[in-house]
Amino acid sequence: MFLADDQSLHLAGGTAARSFRRVAVAAPPPTRAALWRDRLAAIDWVPDLGSRIGSLDWWRGLATCTALCAGTLALAPGFRPIAASVPAAVAGTDWEEARAQGIAPLAWGADTGRRMAANDLVRPLAEAPERPLIDLSATLGEGDRLTAVLQRAGVGRRDAEDAAALVAGAADLAAIPAGTRVALTLGRRADRTVARPLESLKLRARFDLAVTVTRAGAGGGLAITRQPIAIDRTPLRLQGLVGSSLYRSARAAGAPARAVEGLIKALATRVSLGRDVGAADRFDMVIARERAATGEVRLGDLQYVGLDRAGKALRLVRFGDAGHEDWWDPAGQTERRGMMGMPVAGRITSSFGYRMHPLLGFLKLHKGLDIGAPYGAPIYAALDGVVQSAGRAGGYGNFIKLGHTAGIQSGYGHLSRIAVRPGQRVARGQVIGFVGSTGMSTGPHLHWEVWKNGRAVNPRSISFDQVARVSGDTLRRLKARMADLLAVRVGN
Repeated sequence: MFLADDQSLHLAGGTAARSFRRVAVAAPPPTRAALWRDRLAAIDWVPDLGSRIGSLDWWRGLATCTALCAGTLALAPGFRPIAASVPAAVAGTDWEEARAQGIAPLAWGADTGRRMAANDLVRPLAEAPERPLIDLSATLGEGDRLTAVLQRAGVGRRDAEDAAALVAGAADLAAIPAGTRVALTLGRRADRTVARPLESLKLRARFDLAVTVTRAGAGGGLAITRQPIAIDRTPLRLQGLVGSSLYRSARAAGAPARAVEGLIKALATRVSLGRDVGAADRFDMVIARERAATGEVRLGDLQYVGLDRAGKALRLVRFGDAGHEDWWDPAGQTERRGMMGMPVAGRITSSFGYRMHPLLGFLKLHKGLDIGAPYGAPIYAALDGVVQSAGRAGGYGNFIKLGHTAGIQSGYGHLSRIAVRPGQRVARGQVIGFVGSTGMSTGPHLHWEVWKNGRAVNPRSISFDQVARVSGDTLRRLKARMADLLAVRVGN
């Protein structure tokens, strides 16, 4: 509320105006009911009886708790419940029907969750009847035999042997790849003491052949049906830029990892991939491929590799007898370049050169490399060659000496076991023995020596260049093979 002050008069802008001042108005006094209501609201009627024990608030809370308990007891019902009418007990056929349809907990003695109650139409059996046919599936494991797989699936010995013999007549059982699934159907047996008879068998015997073995009537013999599968053997050709990584670019083009590794190894026989190959160069590769009419695709070995770099084209084709193929250029020439491969997987524990002999205790020329490896680890031939000697050789223990081309020989000492014989031809990477500690040795390792024209040299310093040429009819077949592969459409 605002009241005018008559004693102050101000003139502003030619207009008289009154000034006002604020005047406080006193509120009315509270009533007695309001005072009691405020007091009761301020009282804590349910204080914590675990704290301030003995205080006025604690005694007030105890009185509240006692009053509540007394009120509860006073208001409790003091009469017995009225029993409802109980239905008559069910007995006889009505009980059986009710029990079969009722749902009750097991604690009340219910058994409807285990079996249904039988009536007069049910005839008890001594044992459950068998199904007339059973469909099964078995998988051929690594190194597994078809006969053993069928017997594990429940086929009798005689049926398993007969079925395996029929499949062997259509395909080589050893050539069936691991993981092949065999679909089986077993028939009804005369009694439980014998195996179920084989009714039918289906499997993919070869990539281009599926076979079905069926039984001719009840008690008849087994017969085989061959279902040839059409195969398209058009190779797969891929091209692309080398980019920042030849491996990643070839993989991005769709080539499998094994084919890309073959591409890199083939090109490395002619060019230095790190120095001579640029990002703008283009690669070309043809991979053997088989496409079945049923939809399966199987990729084989790399057949052709090409590299176009600054107008210079490098073309190589895989050519040769089965198992002895190599990379040849259009001129009918093949080359191998590189260092000698390590004959065992391990680490070099002693290098070539003078060292303090660990057993004799004096300075002596170490004519080879010591490669530490686990006992029994396989040892591989470093190059193609002929076994010149294989047996005991003094301090070398069990020792193998191989003769190679260009006056190169290699030796392998301290072997635990020898896997070749004198006069045998061995290929690079073939297992010739196993790591041991025979002779003058302080532990399992391989002592590897290399001689060049009879003089011991450092094995890591030997490089080999192998060049071979073909002519005549072989060269014509090589060029025809390359022309066929170059005629394949890219991405086909």
